Amino acid sequence: MHAEDVPLATIAEEAGTPVYVYSTATIERHARVFSEAVAPLGDVLVAFAVKANPNAAVLATLARMGLGADVVSGGELARALAAGVPARHIVFSGVGKTAQEMIQALDAGIGQFNVESEPEARLLSDVARQRGRTAQIAFRINPDVDAGTHAKISTGKSENKFGIAYDRAAAAYAMARELPGLQASGVAVHIGSQLTDLKPLEAAFERIGALIGDLRAQGHDIKVADLGGGLGIPYDRTLPDPPTPAAYGEMAARVTKHWGTRFIFEPGRLIVGNAGVLLSRVIRVKQGVHQPFVIVDAAMNDLMRPSLYDAWHDIRAVAPDGKRMIANVVGPVCESGDTFATGRDMDKVEEGELVAFMTAGAYGATMASTYNSRPLTAEVLVSGSRWSIVRERTPIEALVAADKLPDWL
Repeated sequence: MHAEDVPLATIAEEAGTPVYVYSTATIERHARVFSEAVAPLGDVLVAFAVKANPNAAVLATLARMGLGADVVSGGELARALAAGVPARHIVFSGVGKTAQEMIQALDAGIGQFNVESEPEARLLSDVARQRGRTAQIAFRINPDVDAGTHAKISTGKSENKFGIAYDRAAAAYAMARELPGLQASGVAVHIGSQLTDLKPLEAAFERIGALIGDLRAQGHDIKVADLGGGLGIPYDRTLPDPPTPAAYGEMAARVTKHWGTRFIFEPGRLIVGNAGVLLSRVIRVKQGVHQPFVIVDAAMNDLMRPSLYDAWHDIRAVAPDGKRMIANVVGPVCESGDTFATGRDMDKVEEGELVAFMTAGAYGATMASTYNSRPLTAEVLVSGSRWSIVRERTPIEALVAADKLPDWL
């Protein structure tokens, strides 16, 4: 297996394992395909969801293509700006923005705050007034639409923590109109991640379109519609493929053709998910009661999705010999949840061989931890025949040095 023109075995030998490997060509292709799919809507900003993969080299690659950024923390905002994303192309989402994060974003001059509650709007008004600035805002509306995805990444149902209930929207905009320092010129919606059906998205967009009409009838000058992200990607090739960006773009254009707004889209997983793999080496193969355990040097702290979401990742031998095995693939962390696959039909592997966890470019390294005092995983970016380590593996000495003993010890 190669990443573009570079053998994965070369990267494993020189960078060590486990290591995330990203393909520049794939990142650029996915960004281009999505941008072209939504271009017929007219005035469009594609703002990459930084939470999916905040690596500076990934963000800089996308910034050079003209993409903006959807951020959910002051840290992500700082990363986006450092990578070259213009502040006016940054959207700040999230339910828990602090006053300090608001100051940081206002002083940077970001394009839009996606406000998720009335108390947040009042705090942002106070902060903006104190800074002598006007915050462009869109209320994130919870349309009470079931996205049909995993419960932990569903964000558009009434019981989810995100956004303002649809039936409170009119009152929220009326309140914002009276608050100094706010310009409520947008409406935002995002119903979940890894969506594999366009019907929930279409239902949510239709509700937002009706709301825009109602708000305009009440005198609100709505100029921006932020339609979020969430379009799914193929993880398990035995399942039907999710809708294509082209089909998504056609649906969005049809539903929104009379809105007369600027549009913002926030893809994340769709851009980087299939652009990355997690490369790992087999420590040993241990015979279990029913199937062997393939113990690899990657663990749940490196790739949390299987433990957190029961997520499925294809696991392939880097140098397959054509033989197959049924095995459980696990990591070395002392948790039963440190399991990547159970009873998996996979390439036969032996101690010392390399495996690749596919479709690992999104919500992989960004969710990693140092549990069991394991160093954060290194990351590599490949471009043609060139490759570079774009995040060093944290040395254990740095983890130890970060702890400070109190004076009584």
